[in-house]
Amino acid sequence: MITRYFDSIHFAWPWVMWGLLFLPLLFWWYLKKNQQRSGSFIISSTAKLEKLRRSWKARLAHVPFILRLLSLACILLALARPQTRFSEEQVSGEGVDIILCVDVSGSMLAQDFTPNRLEAAKDVAANFVDSRKTDRVGVVIFSGESFTLCPLTTDKAVLKAQIYNIQSGLLEDGTAIGSGLATSTDRLRSSKSKSKVVILLTDGENNGGQIPPVTAKEIAKKLGIRVYTIGVGTEGYAPIPVQANDGSIVMQREKVNIDEKLLTQIADETNGKYFRAKDNEGLEKIYTEIDQLEKSRIEVTSLQRSTERFLPLVIAAILFLFLEWLLRLTLLKKFP
Repeated sequence: MITRYFDSIHFAWPWVMWGLLFLPLLFWWYLKKNQQRSGSFIISSTAKLEKLRRSWKARLAHVPFILRLLSLACILLALARPQTRFSEEQVSGEGVDIILCVDVSGSMLAQDFTPNRLEAAKDVAANFVDSRKTDRVGVVIFSGESFTLCPLTTDKAVLKAQIYNIQSGLLEDGTAIGSGLATSTDRLRSSKSKSKVVILLTDGENNGGQIPPVTAKEIAKKLGIRVYTIGVGTEGYAPIPVQANDGSIVMQREKVNIDEKLLTQIADETNGKYFRAKDNEGLEKIYTEIDQLEKSRIEVTSLQRSTERFLPLVIAAILFLFLEWLLRLTLLKKFP
């Protein structure tokens, strides 16, 4: 209980506790004084002395002084002003509205990333969400069609839960880059934020959807939306799990085809930037760079409250003095 009390305690005037160093000196003075007293008596019988030493009264003779030292220690600690402190931070500022547009086509299960492209993208996206303190973030997924998985929100827990629930096969297979970008821009259409951003991640070439990527790009330009594009995949071939005729899953090496020209065009014309991620580490660095490029204006106000906690020490000091007084009036009372 005592250790638990001091675990959360800070002292406003810690210099007062230097007085505790005098307590050992007082104890030493007390011992010397008692030695001089005992040396001034002439004992005619050692048997009587032995009996005196063994009596309970003799053993309790020093207790009042010890209680007084403990009381003095408590008083000094109370004068040092023990406090508990509570720190609060209020975060405010002007955030950025961001849509994470993630490709969930079958090729995102390729294992040139650990454990695969999609899982690596989910982990990095979740970490990115944690870093955006005052921003609203939403998630759009696409393959052969697009879908708003989570609208713009500041609820990081809900957002991350949705990100980790992303799976390939939720939508019709394919790579509809135009549809994914168009849905993302539509989510930002009514945004009043001065900075609106889409981070579009894909590992293939556009081969589906009802909206061409060029049309979606023009919509983004008109709405003042900056688009960062990320091409995911190693050079050459990558192992991709496919379902065989007998229903089993086999690994098949397929060529990595990323339309870097299209992704670069989309990024350049919307004042964004194109990135190529060839492994997990590269993908993490890309999101870190985007995080640095899209800085929010954040104001953090720190509030610190202190509560005085000297009362238990004062009560302990009074209790020790009371016990000393009680012993001197009862068990250790001296009769004339």
